[in-house]
Amino acid sequence: MNSLAAICIWALATMALAPLPMRYQMRLGPISLVTLPPLLVWLGRDFGTLPVVVCLAAAVSLFRKPLAALGRAVLGRITSI
Repeated sequence: MNSLAAICIWALATMALAPLPMRYQMRLGPISLVTLPPLLVWLGRDFGTLPVVVCLAAAVSLFRKPLAALGRAVLGRITSI
């Protein structure tokens, strides 16, 4: 399997999580986020930087609300120290 096929399968699997109940999204979403960086590295080694930037933008779009909540939590902890 090449990296482009793997990232497409990742995107389809991640989009399949959206209609599931929130309890399943909360369990499976972090797994999807953790698997993304190795796939992006693999994609970058095979095809270069541009496809990685495009896929990263798509991933940020898919996870915009969870990433924003994570950012608020991290910044909230940093400012309260």
